[in-house]
Amino acid sequence: MKCPFCGFTDSRVVDSRPTDEDERIRRRRECQGCGKRFTTYEVVETTPIMVIKKDGSRELFDREKLLNSLLRACEKRQVSLDQLERAVSAIEQTLQNAMEREVPSSVIGGYAMDKLKTIDEAAYVRFASVYRQFKDINSFMDELKKLLEQHEDHQ
Repeated sequence: MKCPFCGFTDSRVVDSRPTDEDERIRRRRECQGCGKRFTTYEVVETTPIMVIKKDGSRELFDREKLLNSLLRACEKRQVSLDQLERAVSAIEQTLQNAMEREVPSSVIGGYAMDKLKTIDEAAYVRFASVYRQFKDINSFMDELKKLLEQHEDHQ
């Protein structure tokens, strides 16, 4: 690791610990040339996931975009940011584990709906109304009926 102060390429690790999210390792290093200390972060390298949009275009998976759509669905609901970040991380992990490099946006939307259904049913319905693009009140009511049936089955 190259020292940011003197450019010397040899350093020793003084301290190593995971970050709060356990997604990176924080390493405190000491330069063997000048003796100054600096911090580096180690992350797992992942293969990028391409999202295939409805119109056939492709874009890089953006966890912030997914988080923002979940935040919009949960607006004025008692859902914590931490719950939504965990949901996004779980979806991202599912996508990484699938080993598919290109994923239709409909698959990601389905994962998001599944997560929201367990977090907050009203937010789920909000998300579903945008995601499924309900054409009329009947298609919206059909989705609500399915939700009610599932809710009754679990009681």
